[in-house]
This record gives sequence, structure tokens and C-alpha cells, in this order.
Amino acid sequence: MGPAAPPDRRGAGRAALAGCVLAAALLVAPGDADARSRHHHSGARSASKFAEHHARYRHPQWPLEIPGGQYLPVAWSDIPGWDSDDQLAALKTFRVSCRPILAGGPARSNDKPLGGSLWEPCHAARSAHVATATEARAFFEQHFVPLQISRLGEPQGFVTGYYEPVIDGSPVKTDDYTVPVYRRPSNLFVRGYKQDAALPNGGPVYRKIGRRKLVPYYDRAQIEDGAIDGRGLEICWLKSQTDLLFAQIQGSARIRLPDGRVVRINYDAHNGFPYTPVGRILIERGIIPREEMSMHRIREWMDANPDGAKELRRANRSYVFFRKVELKDDDEAIGAQGVPLTPRRSIAVDKALHVYGTPFFIAGDLPIESPTAKTPFRRLMIGQDTGSAIVGPARADLYFGAGAEAGAVAGRIRNPMAFVMLVPKGIDPVARARSLPPPEPRPPANTKKPSATASKSGGRDGASNVVPTPDARPAAASSRPPGQRHRSHRHRHHRYSR
Repeated sequence: MGPAAPPDRRGAGRAALAGCVLAAALLVAPGDADARSRHHHSGARSASKFAEHHARYRHPQWPLEIPGGQYLPVAWSDIPGWDSDDQLAALKTFRVSCRPILAGGPARSNDKPLGGSLWEPCHAARSAHVATATEARAFFEQHFVPLQISRLGEPQGFVTGYYEPVIDGSPVKTDDYTVPVYRRPSNLFVRGYKQDAALPNGGPVYRKIGRRKLVPYYDRAQIEDGAIDGRGLEICWLKSQTDLLFAQIQGSARIRLPDGRVVRINYDAHNGFPYTPVGRILIERGIIPREEMSMHRIREWMDANPDGAKELRRANRSYVFFRKVELKDDDEAIGAQGVPLTPRRSIAVDKALHVYGTPFFIAGDLPIESPTAKTPFRRLMIGQDTGSAIVGPARADLYFGAGAEAGAVAGRIRNPMAFVMLVPKGIDPVARARSLPPPEPRPPANTKKPSATASKSGGRDGASNVVPTPDARPAAASSRPPGQRHRSHRHRHHRYSR
């Protein structure tokens, strides 16, 4: 990510590294046929040496593997903005993520690239005495190595923004407040999970009919039309379906009641249908230009077009259920890791790839000051949340806090950005690559060329380069009448044309 390297060379470097890792895998993990071939040529090598040599190949310590991603090791000095960021604020956020990590015990492996490797830097962070940004910067440099990361074949990552809406509501239904905020229904099932367990934010969801039959859960249109009314699931009531939709998109909200109290709600479950971005639909229909798209523009259009808004909402069949959380008015929202988020330091990441608590340095320009501004944004962020639309190794949702001002900023963030993932030194891919055994030497090439095959025309020299063609094969005689052969051809044609 050094400034001196042009973007195309950086992208090529990452792709080259990804290719090198794959090539190394192919070289040091041969197929059975290749292994047998080399064993045949090993000749004088003893069986014990052969077994010892191949034992290194069966259990190599692989470099870091990121599904769908490419990475390039970089120097701290080559990261734009690293020396000017306030890493002390980032360290405080990192320590918040370390609480559940340390509570889980020493590092344990799992199916994600970082596995349980964050336990060691978290353990060090708990006892480190850090008082300044410089000391915090030194802490990260001591315990992590930086990797520039992106989706395979792409030069940068991509970010959006999110926030916690503050919405007027009522604890009871009134003439003004008619839209219910539902908690998770008791007839909502996810295979492999207990009904009261924390559920995944993706995948199929069912409802039970009778004792055994499971069918897909109700979609947004069915729920808006009253499919689960009258079951006592209402947490509170809002003025409009647009308010509810925005709370569902953000995953949490503060509901401000008429008496001044605030009810805090957080994501709890969904109905099993994939999320369809309403903004994308408006762009595809030519209603709002892509360069003008924001949450503010979506709300403006929906408020001005009630019938169109209803149809637009229902095009997104996904529906979110909430739970009430006991938080103070000034407490921040709780992320998927189960810890409070920090405005402009917390991000939502792809939980299928990344471990909560992973630090990412994100650099680029964002429209923070205004819709047309290019405000420099170069910050160390901590992955503490997730979202169904956050997919990929270099994809993040930046948390901007609560309220209208945070919402205005978050709503216009849709930008490519550079990502540097901080990887604990315990799984440094450069160090791991050094431990890979070299490929077995290829057998010496046979220097004696095979004798040339004489052509039909004879001759000892020039004719040796001519490859004779076989004589034309005589047509096979058939015992079938012509009409029968024709019917068979029609049958095959009909079979493959269906």
C-alpha cells in the first residue's frame, strides 16, 4: 500500500501473491498420480528418507488463507495516515472487544482465517499501561502485522455507513401510532437452534404447522397485512412503516415515548428472506440517480409516494424482529459481538470470514462534511458487528452513532476504501511462508531424443518431421434400413433439445 507503487501494480502484487500461495499449494501438495510418478523416479532414495521427506508435505504450516480474498504484506510506514491517527481511541475500543475474547479462554482454532489468535494480543492489551496515541501505536505495531486486503481481483474494499435512529413512538396503539414493532414470535424456527437461542442473521427460517410440518415464515407483505397480529408481540408502536423499515435496516433504534422515556431495541431475528436494498430498486427504476442515493433521498421519495412506498417496501421481503434491551439513554447500541459500539471506531464485518475484535485500518475520502465533500478518513477500526449485506473480506459498515446528524452522514456513505487488516504476529503469513518446504526436485530431463519416425515417402532426414496421417476409415456397414437409422437420429435430437 506504499504511496510510490501505482494502483495497478499494487493490485497485481496482491493477485500475484494470491497466485503464489495457490501455486505453492499445488507444488507441495501433489496429487496421488504425481506422487507415484516421483516415487518411481526416486531410485536410490531409501524408504525411510522418502517417508521423512513427505511427512513435511503432509503437515505444512500454511500461510494465511482468506476465502475470496487477496492480501499483500505492507510496512507500517507505507500505510497512509497510520502515524497521524489516534490509536489510543482504537485501543480502548479494542479492549472492549477483548472482554468476551478473554472470557472464552486461551486461543482456540476455528474455521475463520484468524481463528483464536486474538487471545494473545487481547491478553497483552489487558495488562498494558498505555496513556498516549504514540504508545498505543507502538502496542499495535508490537503485536500485529499489517496486510493490505481486498476481494480477489479488486484493488480496494468498499464501505457503507449505519447509525442508531431516534424515533418517536408510543407504548400503546393510538390514532397516530399504528405500526407495531414486533418481538420474535414463538412459532419462528431455525433448524439446529433452540427457540430462545441467538439465531443467525441469514439462512432459512420456518414456522410450524401442526406438530411436524415446517413451512417458510411469513414475508414482509404478509406480516404488514396482519399475519401475526393479536399475539401480544408488540414492543411499542410507531407512526409509519418507513420508520420501522429504517430501524430494521439499521438493526437498532431508540424509541422516544411521549412521556420522555426511551425504549431501546436491538435486532433479535429475521424471517428468512434475503435482504433486498430498496435504494438499489430505486436506482434500477431510474427514480433516484446513483450519485444522489442516500437514506435521506429514499425517505423523501417514500413520504411523497405512499402507494409506491408500500410496493417498494414489499419488494424487500425480509423482515426483522427486535428485542428490548436495558440501556441508558446515553449508552451506545450493542453490536453482534455483544459489546457497546463506539462511533467512528466500530465497524460491521462479514462474520463468516472475520473474527469479532479484528482491527482494520481503513483509508480514503468520504462525504462526511457534506454530500459532495471528500473528507480524509484514515482510522483504525474494530470489527464488532455484522449485517446480512456485509459480505466479503474487505467490506465494512462504519458506525456513526445515534440521531439525525449521524444518520445524515451514514446515509450518504457508499465509497471504495483501502483496507489493511491487522493480523496477530502468531499467524504472520510471511513467517509461515518461510516454513513451507520447497517442492521436490524434478527428475532430470531425458536428453536423448527418440528416433524420428519415418514417413511413408521414406528418407532419413527431412521426412522425419512429417507426421503421417492415418488412412481414411471405411464407413461401417449397417444392417439397419435407412429409414430406421433416420428415426434413431430424430429420437436423439428430440432427447437433447428438451
